[in-house]
Amino acid sequence: MQTADLGSLFPILPSQPTGLARLAAEAEWAEDGHQIEFRAMKIRSLLNRSVSKRLRWMAYSINPYRGCEFGCKYCYARYTHEFLAPKVEDGIESERDGNGAVGSVPGAGKGSASLDVVSLRAPEAFERRIFIKQNAAWLLEQELKKIRSEEEIAIGTATDPYQPIERRARVTRSMLEVFARRDGHRIGLVTKSQLIERDIDLLQEISRRNTLVLHLTITTPDAALARLLEPRAPRPDLRFEAVRRLRAAGLTVGILNSPLLPGITDSANALDQMARQAAAVGASFLSAQPLFLKSCSRPTYLSFVREHFPTLEADYARRFADRDFAAPAYSRELAERVETACRRHGLGRRSNDALLTRDIVPPQQAPSRPLLDPPRRRYDLLEREGSELKRSVQRVVMEQQQRLFAS
Repeated sequence: MQTADLGSLFPILPSQPTGLARLAAEAEWAEDGHQIEFRAMKIRSLLNRSVSKRLRWMAYSINPYRGCEFGCKYCYARYTHEFLAPKVEDGIESERDGNGAVGSVPGAGKGSASLDVVSLRAPEAFERRIFIKQNAAWLLEQELKKIRSEEEIAIGTATDPYQPIERRARVTRSMLEVFARRDGHRIGLVTKSQLIERDIDLLQEISRRNTLVLHLTITTPDAALARLLEPRAPRPDLRFEAVRRLRAAGLTVGILNSPLLPGITDSANALDQMARQAAAVGASFLSAQPLFLKSCSRPTYLSFVREHFPTLEADYARRFADRDFAAPAYSRELAERVETACRRHGLGRRSNDALLTRDIVPPQQAPSRPLLDPPRRRYDLLEREGSELKRSVQRVVMEQQQRLFAS
């Protein structure tokens, strides 16, 4: 017997969210920060598998939180909060309470702002509504039993695992405690925070029993510029010092100087300064890739350009008029600059910005030819293939990206 949709049979009944939207709606209020609301989210899985055969740079990703407090203007993961919003049908939000409020969450703490469809779909929701994943360590322990240890695991692909709430929530530390009891895994971790120093004891034990590569993202050494770009992230000097301390602890750690911002941080002098400071703190490697602007991050970043670098507005309009990724010629030029700076200061190079553990290139083995940014390279290869295959692969890439940031 065919089951009818209750919403269509009884239109006066409010439709209920499903999937991630249901988990978000059921998330209990945890606490409020400065203009930020935190909610405890029950999850079914922690490891998120990369299923695209073309994107072999990672097998699994882990994001301890949904949303990120740092508020980086160029963040490419803002759209992921849309997965948490109840679906909108015929232009009408699917959840309303008795007072007409959209998508309010039952049981929200007194005085806390209710989550709603509009806020979850807005770009700023990603940094204002943070979900803390519950039972992460237990889930990780169970899921690690089901995967091959040699498969790459990347921590922090969409949200920073050491954002401020981690000081109290300690979700990331609980996961590291699990890895510290296991052997043979290949783990990459990326962060912008010196809070990672808190876990040096666990990181050393993980490194002893597994392959571990740490990455500190430092977009610019200029503290004033960093405050505009990443308003709630730690100062660059604190991140450089974190690299020094992690290296002193015997850990493999490099600097991700990404994204390189046209006209702002992409000059040869800027890259040379970054490489010099990276070498001074003993970084294992330096990686830097050009900015790419997806539709979710474009309004926020271009608004930043208009406000603080108005003379560059026309240049950005031209660069990204018909593309999300940097032009191939520009990518090659940047790769040459990065390679020159790394060679001059004796730094290892990464062939891409993925959190690979097997991709560290020692200075003496640095490639002699420029290397394209991987996302851009994938699209360049597609241009040489048939249009039907191109559309098919692009769909796979989009599905992979959605799965990558969905948990």
